[in-house]
Amino acid sequence: MSWVRARRHDSRDGQRLIIGPWDHLNSTGIYPDRKFGLMADALYTDLTGAHLRFFDRWLRGRADAQADSAPVRIFVMGIDQWRDEQDWPLPDTSYVDYYLDSSGRANTADGDGELRPEPPGQVRADVYLYDPRRPAPTLGGRVMSPSTANAAGPVDQRPAESRNDVLCYSTPVLERPVEVTGHVSLTLFVSSSARDTDFTGKLVDVFPDGRAIFLTDGILRARYRNSLAEPEPLNPDQVCEVTIDLSVTSNVFLPGHRIRLEVSSSNFPRFDRNTNTGGAITDDGEEEVQVAVNRILHGPGRPSRLVLPVIDR
Repeated sequence: MSWVRARRHDSRDGQRLIIGPWDHLNSTGIYPDRKFGLMADALYTDLTGAHLRFFDRWLRGRADAQADSAPVRIFVMGIDQWRDEQDWPLPDTSYVDYYLDSSGRANTADGDGELRPEPPGQVRADVYLYDPRRPAPTLGGRVMSPSTANAAGPVDQRPAESRNDVLCYSTPVLERPVEVTGHVSLTLFVSSSARDTDFTGKLVDVFPDGRAIFLTDGILRARYRNSLAEPEPLNPDQVCEVTIDLSVTSNVFLPGHRIRLEVSSSNFPRFDRNTNTGGAITDDGEEEVQVAVNRILHGPGRPSRLVLPVIDR
């Protein structure tokens, strides 16, 4: 974060970070598929007051204007409570690996994809076809759309999880709460029949009633797996390692819930479709678009894993 890089002591101490369960248009914390309670409302946490105290400190020169406020204030979903912290990422974060496993049938939420604490004993591959003409739809998340089909925020992902081009890996039903607060990442061992394709990851909280509620997500265009400045095409069907930044979240997965990871190759229209040609996507016409055979490998030597920032206090 920016205050880590700030050179002056007062610049670091003067910064404030507030993270709430909101999107661009909704600051109430109330959504059709998930309601975070009255405390989630920006009015409750006095967001305007925080702005005024910040301006008083830095525009009016009132040195004590922020004296009573914590550097970091986050809304922890799951327990649906605000919490003050002194730094970000949280200093007591433990980055825990959840390894992907299956018998090769992780397609859809009805498959046998698992998230497990230890690496699986056999190398397996989950295979799906990514067709740019039929991309996986955006369902909620960090978007700005008033439409029902692509509504923002914590939307139920079950319609996407019924698709054969969406792989689902889940923990068993949790017996104790697991808090995940901070930066989430996904490391995959992949191959593709195409010279370029995308890989997506999505973290989901599965409720006892079956709702699969969006938490955070990310995407990687494979040609940029090693460098944004120097794109490299894939060698078709050759295995390579990629890491996807899934951004940040703060959520307590409660007992009776499950942690789920979705993996696919599209999230449209939030992200533009990759045409799988390796060329300029904006120049590819319908006749150039290719269907990619994409594989996610896991097991010895192929430790595909979800890395979660776990807080255990």
